[in-house]
Amino acid sequence: MRDLVALDLPAGPQFVRELEATWASGDAVAPVDQRLAPPARERLLDMLKPAWVVTPTGRYRRPGSLPVQDGDALVVATSGSEGEPRGVVLAHSAVAASARATTARLAVAPSEHRWLACLPLSHVGGLAVITRALLTGTGLRVLPRFDPAAVMAEAGPEVLVALVPTALRRVEPGAFRTVLLGGSAPPRDLPPNVVTTYGMTETGSGVVYDGVPLEGVEVAMAGGEIRLRGPMLLRCYRDGTVPLDRDGWLRTGDAGELDGAGRLHVKGRLSELIITGGENVWPVAVENVLRQHPGVADVAVSSRPDPEWGERVVACVVPRDPAQPPKLEELRALVRDQVAPFAAPREVVLMGSLPRTSLGKPRRHALKALLRRA
Repeated sequence: MRDLVALDLPAGPQFVRELEATWASGDAVAPVDQRLAPPARERLLDMLKPAWVVTPTGRYRRPGSLPVQDGDALVVATSGSEGEPRGVVLAHSAVAASARATTARLAVAPSEHRWLACLPLSHVGGLAVITRALLTGTGLRVLPRFDPAAVMAEAGPEVLVALVPTALRRVEPGAFRTVLLGGSAPPRDLPPNVVTTYGMTETGSGVVYDGVPLEGVEVAMAGGEIRLRGPMLLRCYRDGTVPLDRDGWLRTGDAGELDGAGRLHVKGRLSELIITGGENVWPVAVENVLRQHPGVADVAVSSRPDPEWGERVVACVVPRDPAQPPKLEELRALVRDQVAPFAAPREVVLMGSLPRTSLGKPRRHALKALLRRA
């Protein structure tokens, strides 16, 4: 059995050195989100149960640790967008398979190209930039945080970068060789060098690029739910539970469909589906339309119980000008014209900000809690 080492470090060269040293010793790494307040950080460490915690000033042993198995490489916390985070255990074989498949799909030449890491390393999408660069011998630059000016200073025709939609809007994507885009629903009309990815912590980063599975990845549908199988998948959760069935399939909890060409189209989390008047409404589809309104700075769609419709669609809107917020009928007209009449919001709730994860995903549970109190 091996130790789990929590890296409570900012992104940068020290993080990379400690990752490499920990792997060389046969132990596994758990990244710690640097933005967490002390109580939240302690809760995360309680869940991860590392033997050691590495900080910028040294390392200390933590009581109550739980070992990892030989061959385990990473324990990464899920985003917690639907509740408390869980620790996902990824073996070295899974991390290597992800690195090889991404490098092959994007035709990365390790001697010619380099990766830029600028997303939080506590999330698998950011951490995978580092691990794939290390495992393939590709050049790597790690920024301490996402800063648009710093990101653009590193841009070039040989640079690949992973971003989320909120970050994409703040840079010039055409300045990079390739932009991997994940984290939440992509905007429309993307530049040709932007590759949309679908995956999750349990799949060790994205495993479906522009709707097409990576080499070795299988996609299947069961009752409208996306299921995945492949060598990149997790071994288990930190508590020892294994979410894979006997044939190695992972139930994602996401709804989607495969088109005639076998390309995957993701609709959203099954738990997010709103059923209003017997009709299915996917929040992401409505949000994409509502963002087109010039008075909407940010938006997330949720629901409230409704005695007539079962659920009613609620648009939670951050207005660009609080003194002149968008009107309900204007928003309804947009959705009626581009989605369907039954998907149009029946209520608008104005907010100063929306609860989101660090990767920009709406915290749907937190949003529903806010609506219950409103």
